[in-house]
Amino acid sequence: MTEQQDTAGKDTSVSPVRVAVAQFEPRVGVENLKANALAVETRLTAAADAGADLIVLPELATTGYVFETREEAFAHAEAVPDGPTVQSFARLAAERNVYIVGCVVEQEGPKLFDTAVLVGPDGYIGRYRKTHLWNTEKLWFTPGDEGFSVFDTRIGRIGLLVCWDIWFPETARIVTQMGADIICIPTGWVWTPPPLYDASGVCMAAYLTMTAAHANNVFIATADRIGQERGAGFMGNSLIAGTNGWPIDRIAGPDEDTILYADVDLTAARTAPIWNQLNDLHRDRRTDLYDQMLGYRGGEPLPR
Repeated sequence: MTEQQDTAGKDTSVSPVRVAVAQFEPRVGVENLKANALAVETRLTAAADAGADLIVLPELATTGYVFETREEAFAHAEAVPDGPTVQSFARLAAERNVYIVGCVVEQEGPKLFDTAVLVGPDGYIGRYRKTHLWNTEKLWFTPGDEGFSVFDTRIGRIGLLVCWDIWFPETARIVTQMGADIICIPTGWVWTPPPLYDASGVCMAAYLTMTAAHANNVFIATADRIGQERGAGFMGNSLIAGTNGWPIDRIAGPDEDTILYADVDLTAARTAPIWNQLNDLHRDRRTDLYDQMLGYRGGEPLPR
């Protein structure tokens, strides 16, 4: 019996969703844009064929990640939502009746942003501009200037973050307090000082993802990339964490070109995580000592 079945074996899920995270190796360079776009569409199609309702792609999956100059970064940029990548996501989402979370180099006037986008069967839904910039990203991108967002959809409430954001526990906490049922995180986790992985082949970023899911009682889907690019190596370890923090199915290997799936009842994240007779994770927060939204004023809390 699964958690979506009652004692009689009846399916009790209210919002059954198959989540998919795609892990592969895009390549930087304008000469690789077409090949990257084809690789992305191939994986989106494969996930849709496998019954996915919500598909998450790695960070900057259509452009590659390691730019060498601002000029090169601008050469990979496009408008959101009118650029070709977001429009191709929207076309496929409409054709296959799926939701897609991707990540692009967004240009708005003289500024560039590392931007996650959400599209669905009815088109473009919204964007999130990466809040915390990693290393040389600070040389090309402007830090996100629109705050955090959670988007209502037919399958549930979807929050967005990008990569390095997960190192900051405030981000997942705020997005969860804004009502997210699932947080989708395009990532490009790069090699850091060793050890890169523990004895089981899992990197610290994966543990941070699981911890955030556990501490906030929220589903988190992270799609990472693999391979090496201009001296930077990428960790893999894509996963879909349940509301208890543990990976659903498994954690992808460091070098796997793969798609992982998880069948969840998405709105189960709204169920109070009662650990025992006296402890309830959200009720036990001391909001008499600290603000429910940790001082964030860019959105309103939503009861879960």
